[in-house]
Amino acid sequence: MAVAAVVAVVASLVVLVRASGPTGANATSIAPAPPLVSLNPEIKDLPSGAPIPNPVALQRALADLVTAAGLGNFTGEISDAETGRVLWSSDPNKATVPASTAKLLTTAAALLTLPIDHRLTTRIVAGAHPGEIVLVAGGDPTLSAAPVGTPSYYPGAARIDDLAAQIKKSGVKFTSLTLDTSAFTGPAMAQGWHAEDIPGGFIAPLAPVMIDGSRLANDENAPRSDTPAIDVAQAIAKRLGIDSTDVKPGTAPPNARELAKVQSATLGERMTQMMAHSDNILAETIGRELVIERGGDPSFRGVVAAVTSVLTEAGFDMTGVSIQDASGLSDDDRIPARVLDKIMVAAAGNGRPALRPMLDFLPVAGANGTLEDRFDAGDRAGAGWVRAKTGTLAEASSLAGFVVTVNSRVLTFALMSNGTAPGVSRPALDAIAAALRTCVCR
Repeated sequence: MAVAAVVAVVASLVVLVRASGPTGANATSIAPAPPLVSLNPEIKDLPSGAPIPNPVALQRALADLVTAAGLGNFTGEISDAETGRVLWSSDPNKATVPASTAKLLTTAAALLTLPIDHRLTTRIVAGAHPGEIVLVAGGDPTLSAAPVGTPSYYPGAARIDDLAAQIKKSGVKFTSLTLDTSAFTGPAMAQGWHAEDIPGGFIAPLAPVMIDGSRLANDENAPRSDTPAIDVAQAIAKRLGIDSTDVKPGTAPPNARELAKVQSATLGERMTQMMAHSDNILAETIGRELVIERGGDPSFRGVVAAVTSVLTEAGFDMTGVSIQDASGLSDDDRIPARVLDKIMVAAAGNGRPALRPMLDFLPVAGANGTLEDRFDAGDRAGAGWVRAKTGTLAEASSLAGFVVTVNSRVLTFALMSNGTAPGVSRPALDAIAAALRTCVCR
């Protein structure tokens, strides 16, 4: 079986200190300390030949959970990862609003196209005019304005201070800074996005360079700037002593001499951050990273075409998929549960080894990311065993991932609720995923 279970052996050490009755004046004795206990975490393959749940028994076990009123308009599919056999489904071909589970499509397409150690480069080159330097944005939204040696919002992010230091050491005279954002094309906001989500902290107008995903503070939910690329140019200009009035948009001359460059964290590291925290900006820029690699148009339309083409070429049936972005933030996105489940089957089973890293990117129930505060109260059966991508919009909640059953069988699932508030639908979705963990279903 392709999926390995992580087993951590935790031992607690209790040292007893005993005072005996006096044998002489104020005499005491202390029991010798027991031997130290070591912690030996292990990663073990799941046993082969674990029983596949019986579909009829599974349907019985889920009957009350999948008809809960809180689920609203509910669709879903559950499969055995190793064989790909569908064990349960409800309207799996019906295209519904996926919210952030759409990031599974972007992640899968990127893993099938790009090396996992791929990095984004931000450069400064010589301009066409005396004293002009050009900031060439390369698609990296994770640049940090924090001083070198201090924590950045995105781990492993490139530093603006590093770029400025390289320019100062180059010996080049500079009096003006040109900002080249030609790496991305088309509108900065996708169809189905809302302007209020910028101060709301969910998104920023898309640009090929940003500081901390355009956050205005070092906080996940901080409001975003609506001028992300200009903010970077102004920050660099300030460090170089260039007047803000001498910062202007433009393009780098062909074959311009490179003066400085910095690189992002790897694609794998950025995907981990994107999936764990459902980072919309990371998803959108990874989508453009993918389309640029394929030589397409780095716009929303180009990203949608690239993601759809890559997955179709890989053998996924994309019938019913209609998306406007790479993150799932758009109200107009539609994906059938079947597609999400089939991607998880390919990653967790033996169909597409290139997708295997996706399993490590997914949040762990009750432990981290967007699942940190779920599966942590009441029935905790799924905690630590369910790994899944969440999705949340005003009236859409979804959960897609995998779980190891008590019988050591790996099941994949895609569960999608539309038409109800997340506060009601989330617990209902979690209950279904937790039931998969405990269901013997024979």
